[in-house]
Amino acid sequence: MQGERYLFGEFELDATAFELLRSGERMRLERIPMELLLLLIRRRGDVVSRDEIVSSLWGNEVFIDTNTAINVAIRKVRLALSDSIDSPRFILTVPAKGYRFIGQLGAAPTRLNDELSIDSDPDSGREEFAPASLPGGLEGPAPVAAEQAIADGSQLDWKSHTRTAGNTRVRWLLWMAAAAFLIIVGVAFVRWRHRAPAKKLMFVVLPFQNLTGDPAQEYVADGMTEEMIAQMGALDPEHIGVIARTTAMRFKATPKDAAQIARELGVAYLLEGSIRRAGDRLRVTAQLIQASDQTHLWAENYDSDMSDLLKLEGDIATAIAGKVQVKLDANSGRFPARTVRPEAQAAYLRGLEDLNLRTNSSITNAIAEFQQAIAADPDYGLAYAALARCYVLGPIFGVGNPMETMPRARELANRALQLNPGLAEAHSDLAMVAAHYDFDWPTAEREFLTALRLNPSDPNAHFFYSNSFLSPHGRHQEAIGEMRKASALDPLSIPLQAYFVRTYVWARRYADARDQTEKTNEVAPNFVLLHERSAHLYAAGGDFTHAIEEDSRARLLSGEPAEQVIARRDRQLKAVAQGGSSAYWQALLDASRREPNPPEAYVNPFGLAVVYANLGLNDQALTSLEQAFDRRDFHLTELNVEPAFDALHTDPRFQALLRRIHLI
Repeated sequence: MQGERYLFGEFELDATAFELLRSGERMRLERIPMELLLLLIRRRGDVVSRDEIVSSLWGNEVFIDTNTAINVAIRKVRLALSDSIDSPRFILTVPAKGYRFIGQLGAAPTRLNDELSIDSDPDSGREEFAPASLPGGLEGPAPVAAEQAIADGSQLDWKSHTRTAGNTRVRWLLWMAAAAFLIIVGVAFVRWRHRAPAKKLMFVVLPFQNLTGDPAQEYVADGMTEEMIAQMGALDPEHIGVIARTTAMRFKATPKDAAQIARELGVAYLLEGSIRRAGDRLRVTAQLIQASDQTHLWAENYDSDMSDLLKLEGDIATAIAGKVQVKLDANSGRFPARTVRPEAQAAYLRGLEDLNLRTNSSITNAIAEFQQAIAADPDYGLAYAALARCYVLGPIFGVGNPMETMPRARELANRALQLNPGLAEAHSDLAMVAAHYDFDWPTAEREFLTALRLNPSDPNAHFFYSNSFLSPHGRHQEAIGEMRKASALDPLSIPLQAYFVRTYVWARRYADARDQTEKTNEVAPNFVLLHERSAHLYAAGGDFTHAIEEDSRARLLSGEPAEQVIARRDRQLKAVAQGGSSAYWQALLDASRREPNPPEAYVNPFGLAVVYANLGLNDQALTSLEQAFDRRDFHLTELNVEPAFDALHTDPRFQALLRRIHLI
C-alpha cells in the first residue's frame, strides 16, 4: 500500500517514511520542522494558528517559549524549501493569525516510477523565483541554544545521498536546463519587484576567503570585502547598485551556490575572491560571475604590497566595470589614493559589527573601536564618519546626551569630509545633526540628497532620509519607497527591517506594520527593539495583553532578571484586567520612574509625553514635549506623525512647538 505522500514543486514529502525529497534527493529535516510541514500540508488552504501548532507539536501543557520555537521551526522549513517570506511559494504568513500552506499539490508518483514520473511531467520541477526582503534561509541574531534545542535546531545537511549515476545525470541535465531559464525569470522579477532604476545593474561582493592559513589574517579578507563594496558602489552610481556589507557578510562560508545567492538577493553579478599572504606581499584572486547562467565573465590574480591595497581594489573595480560595459563617472571613486593602516581597518570593521547591533553596550564598544582606528590612522576618513554616526544614534540607546553628542558628531563628520569630500556617510551624518539637533530642514534635505547622489548603494542614506526627513514632513509614500530601496540593498539588515514598522505606523498603515513585525520576528526573534516596537503597536491598537507580553520579551532580551520581568508582567496583566487602558499606561508611567527599561521604552521626555497623552493628561504631555525640545530629544522630529498626539494637534501650544521645530 502506498503511504501518505505529497508532491509540490520539486519536492516530495513521504509522511510514512518521514522523508523529504528534493528532485529525488533526500534532504535532512529535523523532527519538529518536519511535523510542522506535515501539519500545514494536511491543512492546506487553511490558516493554522500558533495555538493549533503548539497543541499539535508539543501539547497544551508545555512550558517553553513556543513563539520562538515556532519561529525557528518555520525558518528551518523555509530553508529546506528555499522559500521566502515576502514572495512565498509554499508557506504563507498570515499576520497575527498563523500560517497557511499555499503550494500546489500534485499526484505523488509511485516509487517504481520515481525517475520517469518526474522527467515526464514538465511542470513538476517548475519554480517561481522571487527574493525575500529577509530570505528565509538566512537568520538574524541566532536564538539561544535552549531555543534551538526546542525546535530540533541542528543545521540542514546539504550533502545529498547518492543515487544511480545514470539517473542522476539525466535528472541533473534536465534540472540545469530548467534552472537556467528560471534564474533569468527570477532576476527579471526581482528587478521589477524592487523598482530599481532603469538599467541599474545589481552586484553583490561576497566575503573574500582567507586562504593564508592564519585566522589572524581574517581582517585582511574582511577588509577587502568592505573596500570592494565601497569601490563598486562609487564606480557609476547611476548604473551600478551594490548589496550592502551587512547582508553580504551573512554569506560568509555559506554552502549556497552563486545561483541561489543571486536569486535571494536579486543581483545580476557576483564578485568573489580570496587572499593569500606571504610576508608583506598579498595575492588576491577575484572573479566575476554572471548570475543568469553562472558564467565566469572574468578572473584575475593580483600581487601587491599591503601598502597598495586601495590601488589594487580600484584596479579590480575598474576591470569589472569594463566587463559589464558601464561608463565610469569621471569623478567616481570616493577614496583618495592613500594607504589605510591594517590595524586601523581591523578596528573599523570591528566597530561596524558593534554599531549594527544597536544596543547600549554595542554602541559603547563601537565608539572605542572607531577611536582606536583613528588613533592608529589619524587620516582615516571612514572611521571619523562612523564615529560621528555613533554619536548621532547613541542617545537613542542611552549613550550620551544629545546636547553633547550632536555637536561632537558634526565636528567628526566635517573632519571626515576634509579628508575625503566624497564620503557619503559623512553627509548623512551632517543631515541627521541638521534634522534632529538644529531642526534645519533645508540643510538636512541638501545633505541627504548629496549622500544619495554620491552613493545610491548606501542603504543607510535611504533609511535615514526616509525616517529623519520624509516621514516627519508627512511624505509617507516617498518614505516607504526609500525604505524599500534600503531593504533591496540590505535585505538582511535586522535594524532596518525592524524600523520599517515605525515607518508604516507613522503612515497609519497598521496592517502593514503588523505584517512587517511578523516577518522580521520570524528571522530575528531576539532583536530587542523589534519587541519593544511590537509592544507599542499592540498598545496603539488596544491589545494590551500582547503589548505586555512583547514588552516582557524585550526586557528579558535586554538582560533584566527573569523573576523581575515575570513579576512585573503578572502585575500589569492583573492591573489591565481590572482597570483597562488607563491601568496599562499608568503602569508604564510607574515603570519609567523606578526600573531599568529596554531601548525605546517610554522613559525619556518624548516617551513620557506619549504616555501622558494616552492617559488624557494633555498638560503634562505638553510639558514633557517642552522638556524634549530643551534637550533635543532625538524623537522630537516625530512630533507631527506620532499617533498618540493626534488629539493635541488643535492645541495652540502644540502648534507653537511645531513651528519652533519648523515642521509647519
